[in-house]
Amino acid sequence: MTEEENQAKESEFTTEERPRAMSLAGVSCLVTGAGGFLGQRIVHLLLEEEEALAEIRLLDKAFSDEALRRFENFKGKTEVKILEGDIRDVTFLHRACQGVSLVIHTASLIDTLGLIEKKLLWEVNHFIYTSTIEVAGPNCKGDPIFNGDEDTAYESTSKFPYAQSKRQAEDSVLKADGQVLKDGGTLMTCALRSMYIFGEGCPFLQGHLDKCLLNKNIYLRFSRKEALVNPVYVGNIAWAHVQAAKALRAPQKAKHVRGKFYYISDDTPHMSYADLNYELTKDLGFGIEPQLPMPLTVLYYFSLLLEIVSFLLRPFVRYIPSTNRHLVTLLNTPFTFSYRKAQQDFGYTPRYSWEEAKQGT
Repeated sequence: MTEEENQAKESEFTTEERPRAMSLAGVSCLVTGAGGFLGQRIVHLLLEEEEALAEIRLLDKAFSDEALRRFENFKGKTEVKILEGDIRDVTFLHRACQGVSLVIHTASLIDTLGLIEKKLLWEVNHFIYTSTIEVAGPNCKGDPIFNGDEDTAYESTSKFPYAQSKRQAEDSVLKADGQVLKDGGTLMTCALRSMYIFGEGCPFLQGHLDKCLLNKNIYLRFSRKEALVNPVYVGNIAWAHVQAAKALRAPQKAKHVRGKFYYISDDTPHMSYADLNYELTKDLGFGIEPQLPMPLTVLYYFSLLLEIVSFLLRPFVRYIPSTNRHLVTLLNTPFTFSYRKAQQDFGYTPRYSWEEAKQGT
């Protein structure tokens, strides 16, 4: 083939097959939970976009002074509006959504111990939204998954309130795809099932670090070393939201993405939850206990005993045990997932390497 024919062939591919660059230029976007751990990172990435959005509305119940200072540091073309209020307030929420063409919902109550009332979990978690790996499992039998994907068959009927509320919310979001809006447009939705999120400002890591300092700089081991999971860095799950939003704006991409859920992970090495804490801080001189405080089976039935005590005390006092069977199973079950379908359907690839994530954290 001659050089001219090669150029002609390349030109033909460019115009007919190569996907158009995805953009959020001119979009009016609402981010719920914008003052939170994940929400702030999503907002920062949106403000860093080369082609500016028309407007970003930041909605949360309250914003810290630190978060507001961070948002003010971005002096660009995008208009930023701060909306303080409760997403359970229907009138307030409708007003916040008026004229918006993109909603990224990260506002969520995460509860692994049962501290939050069921009614409150359902009211806050039931909306267009960031999903969670707990929608998939692990199940009560602790059946493992290694490098699973969206087509992996897995039986899970967790009755734990947090997992139930997120599963029902995800179902509602995906079923809402295709609904005709008042202006004649069509609602397009998708859900991102995130792995456990770590990164700078992670409240869970801070909590474990506090306990570590009280234990002479040794992390408590709450999960077996063999219970491999693949956590995701907050910057990468935020980036996945931006990429998914762009895909829903591009007709050829949108038809593959809308109405679907995606697992979002990155290139963080597979390790247990306890070992993640250690890996992130070992260079600072912290250590970790070599094994669980008791054999796993004993720990499971000890948690059951605590649940029984909690149940018996319920008429008199609200006692929430420091652990439960659901948490023991969650922390000690190998459960890893690939992001290849998100990569295939809307071009998601991690923006930050493991080394960058570790250093940032």
